[in-house]
Amino acid sequence: MAGKSGRSINNVPESPVKKMIFSWEGILVLLFIAVNIFCAMFSEYYNMSSLLRQMPVYLAEVFMMLPMAYILVLGEIDISVGAIVCLSATMSCIVCNTNAPFIVVVITALGVGTICGAINGFILTKFQELPPMIVTLATQIIFRGISEIVLGSGGSISASNTDGFRAIGGKVGDIPYILFLVVILSVIFAVILGKSTFGRRVYAIGTNRLTAYYSGVHVQKIRFIIYTIMGTVSGLCALFLVSSSYGANTTTGNGFEMDAIAMAVFGGISSTGGKGNIAGGFISAFIIVCLRVGLGQRNVNAQVILLIIGVLLIAAVALPNIIGNAKKALSMKKN
Repeated sequence: MAGKSGRSINNVPESPVKKMIFSWEGILVLLFIAVNIFCAMFSEYYNMSSLLRQMPVYLAEVFMMLPMAYILVLGEIDISVGAIVCLSATMSCIVCNTNAPFIVVVITALGVGTICGAINGFILTKFQELPPMIVTLATQIIFRGISEIVLGSGGSISASNTDGFRAIGGKVGDIPYILFLVVILSVIFAVILGKSTFGRRVYAIGTNRLTAYYSGVHVQKIRFIIYTIMGTVSGLCALFLVSSSYGANTTTGNGFEMDAIAMAVFGGISSTGGKGNIAGGFISAFIIVCLRVGLGQRNVNAQVILLIIGVLLIAAVALPNIIGNAKKALSMKKN
């Protein structure tokens, strides 16, 4: 139809299929397919069986992406999570070596992680002027320092009673238990963030914290809860790491915080807060996992793999801006 200005106004709604394909999640799905095709061509050993066999080593990091997504949506960051994993893994091995029931080992790992996360949350909510990056950098040094003190000069510890860890590292057919748990937790985190009142409040805080506060949102309470959950999930990650290595050392969890942030940002979650969803982070996490498995099978240097992931991350940050500018330019030409 034509408006009073004589210009044609398009009132036909955009096709849902077209909207889905050209969304960031749709682009990620296409990229996921392309990465798997590339890996299958690059490595003769790359197939579903080998992927499922090697995937558990990397899936522990996907756990970290889920609560990290919430923290990024808040417009904040937590770089202490790798150290929390290290401390949780160390303490769980120590308790395991006392021949305590495995449930006590699980409670220890989750408890240590939860306490560490709560410490981060407490400091950040009680001293609100402190930047999260500096606070979590400080706690990262403290948590890893405690691990190094506990581990002593040897710098490592082995779990003597591995039956429990072997059980949680088991499989249903070819599918590892950890994959089921990752999918279940991803659905839970996605539903809470995207469909619940709590999730809407997280977005509100990330968009404008002051406005959210004056709208009646308990900003500091929500921040505390999210940082505590981040710690709990770090403890869970530690359990599955020990189930694959049957031990811990001073380098356990190194770089996990950067991997979790990379997965989330690559999935379209804005580091400035208020934007993104779990679905994008979930797909991007599996793109990175598949890349690592496929390239690793051909003995590609780990630093080269990190370089490729870094390039993808830059592209993920830059591409939406490029597309947005292109759309604006096209719209201006039409007008």
